[in-house]
Amino acid sequence: MAETGTKTPRERYRDQVRAEVKEHAREQIATAGASALSLNAIAKRMGMSGPALYRYFASRDDLITELIRDAYRSLADTFRAAAASGADLPGLAHALRDWALADPQRYFLIYGTPVPGYHAPDDVTGIASEIMAALLDASTELPVDGPTTPFEVDLQAHRHWAGDHPAPPAALRRALTFWTRLHGVLSLELAGHFTGMGFDPAMFFDSELAGLADDTQGAP
Repeated sequence: MAETGTKTPRERYRDQVRAEVKEHAREQIATAGASALSLNAIAKRMGMSGPALYRYFASRDDLITELIRDAYRSLADTFRAAAASGADLPGLAHALRDWALADPQRYFLIYGTPVPGYHAPDDVTGIASEIMAALLDASTELPVDGPTTPFEVDLQAHRHWAGDHPAPPAALRRALTFWTRLHGVLSLELAGHFTGMGFDPAMFFDSELAGLADDTQGAP
């Protein structure tokens, strides 16, 4: 009998198999994309039957959900650690880039082209909201310069994406601007669109950050 709070050998074996399945899934996604993910192909590589593998993941969507949940949790934890160390918006931006460069396919799994027919469950959306909350926290700490813009008024009326975060309209705009523009730069870099252009992507990223800081703080 296992002691309270410890896993039985069967539970440990199940965790091991599930971890191996996810590793093979990540390799498949890196090769052919998430839409081509096949549990039967993974089962064959592991020397298992398809029905046997379905005891660990009920469907392809179940497996995709686990991979997406892991990716969001990893990024949320990265942001939390960066914020705890005192990172400001540029610091969070660098944490995002480092995280993305460490595993581009993980990045594209959650910020690339959606998998046709797949819909993430609510708990995955909840983890993603932790990432935006970190940006909103950092955005709220910065001073507000200038009058409220028409877009900020519109954001105030459509702030459901910010959850229950009390960020003022200017902070909503600042966080959204950082999020969208930096993802644009990162997506191009990770997809190889800067290859052969000769410039340093890291320097370009820093230049965009500097421009964003000016834009979102109302610099002339």
